[in-house]
Amino acid sequence: MPDSLDYRSAGVDLSTYDETIARLPPLMRRTYTPRVIEWKDGFAGLFRLDDHIGLLSRTYRDPVLVASTDGVGTKLKLAFATGRHTTVGIDLVAMSVNDCLCAGAEPLLFLDYVAMSRDDPELTSQVVSGISDGCIEAECALIGGETAILPEFYQPGEYDLAGFCLGVVERKQILDGKDIRVGDRVIGLASTGLHSNGYSLARRIVFDHAGLAPSAHVEPLGRTVADEFLEPTRIYARAVKLIRRNYRVKQIVHGIAHITGGGLIDNPPRVLPAGRAIRLARGSWAVPPVFPWLQALGSVSEAEMYRVFNMGIGLVMIVAEYYAESIVRHLKHNAKVPAWIIGEVIEGNQNVVWD
Repeated sequence: MPDSLDYRSAGVDLSTYDETIARLPPLMRRTYTPRVIEWKDGFAGLFRLDDHIGLLSRTYRDPVLVASTDGVGTKLKLAFATGRHTTVGIDLVAMSVNDCLCAGAEPLLFLDYVAMSRDDPELTSQVVSGISDGCIEAECALIGGETAILPEFYQPGEYDLAGFCLGVVERKQILDGKDIRVGDRVIGLASTGLHSNGYSLARRIVFDHAGLAPSAHVEPLGRTVADEFLEPTRIYARAVKLIRRNYRVKQIVHGIAHITGGGLIDNPPRVLPAGRAIRLARGSWAVPPVFPWLQALGSVSEAEMYRVFNMGIGLVMIVAEYYAESIVRHLKHNAKVPAWIIGEVIEGNQNVVWD
């Protein structure tokens, strides 16, 4: 008589899965605010919208929910190759949270999706600890998620991540580009490096073309390839909230663009109204050494560099001219985020031109 089959023989061990799930609640609870309602063993996360709690940065009269979702992309390949899994969760949070900020939203809550070939409690715990760290930095609550075990779908030791952010913004303060005018200044907020975009090209240059290993020390960078490539994406939530809190009287932030795939070429125009363009000044900000290093190593054209990578600018704020220098000072000294005035709004056809 043939052996009896069960879920474990098919690649899913429910006992190990239970061990994994038991490790996650403390990582979630450290992100909670009093708006989170705990539902033990529930099927969804609960979050109060009662404005009497007073925990949001401002009072909302006509609140609009803002949602965003994203992943980490092939940056995960570096985590697999090095066994370093505690920072990619920060990337996951950053990619969705920073997108929500572009609408003027305040992040409220976050959900994650972790999929792998077999249950690994320690690996899952490391990944989710990074997600938890990212949520604390973004000042939003990690209220739920999903751990999916998909035998034969992923290679052993590999996994994929997806994240989902929900935020809120006052309807009258949605940053839809309507307030952008000629003469507004463009402020660039520094990235921490590659962030989570362009890794397919970066890995091709460094590992396939140059034959370097993740552990190789790179003199122009002052550290290893792995250290540079696994630097987590900067989360700009506190910086943006600081600026909006400090300038309450007038709507002086007219637009925000997250510089992801498409770089400084494709992303800023997405927030521009008809009849407006952006002129950027080359050399007006500090370009991190990883970008010229990659360009030289792979003989990459300058046009390709600016379209694929963020080139040192992770977020762009379009602000009223009169307040631009003051905002830069606040970002540098109070938010501790390097920032520069890198351009201005001009008449044009929703594009970027260069000085």
